[in-house]
Amino acid sequence: MSVAEPRRIVLFRHAKADWPQVTDHERPLAERGRMDAAVAGRKLADSGITFDLALCSSSVRTRETWKLAVHELAHRPKTVYEERVYEASPGELIAVLNEVPDDVQTVILIGHNPGVHGLAEILAGAAEDDARERMNRRGFPAAAFAVLTHEGSWKALEPGVATLVDYWAPSE
Repeated sequence: MSVAEPRRIVLFRHAKADWPQVTDHERPLAERGRMDAAVAGRKLADSGITFDLALCSSSVRTRETWKLAVHELAHRPKTVYEERVYEASPGELIAVLNEVPDDVQTVILIGHNPGVHGLAEILAGAAEDDARERMNRRGFPAAAFAVLTHEGSWKALEPGVATLVDYWAPSE
């Protein structure tokens, strides 16, 4: 794959988590979260995006979100459970994405706020239609996702170089 072909990044926040007496890393999804994760998966499937790679936080709630969402997709991408995505800042998430091999065109990153929302804002130097307005209005609630495109290699991914092309949240 040529680095001149646009890359696609989907930033997907985990669905609504429950609050049982466990560590934050071990928190499972709430019932609503399980429903919203499946709905988000169907929305991703309807978008026609085919993922080459999924980078998923190692937390229980992100793994459960991805398991329910990916079940809705026609193609299951290679999934890497990445410790560094858990509680990562936007800069730390960029560092993870900078390591993606250039033969990968489309990545979905399943993570947490505030890092995922911050990363969407930082990467998006431009936006199509009303995607930025909707994201700014709604924030980045549980099970929301943003779709960005980037021209160039993954190593060249940095603030302001991507275009926000779509945004979706469960109440959209």
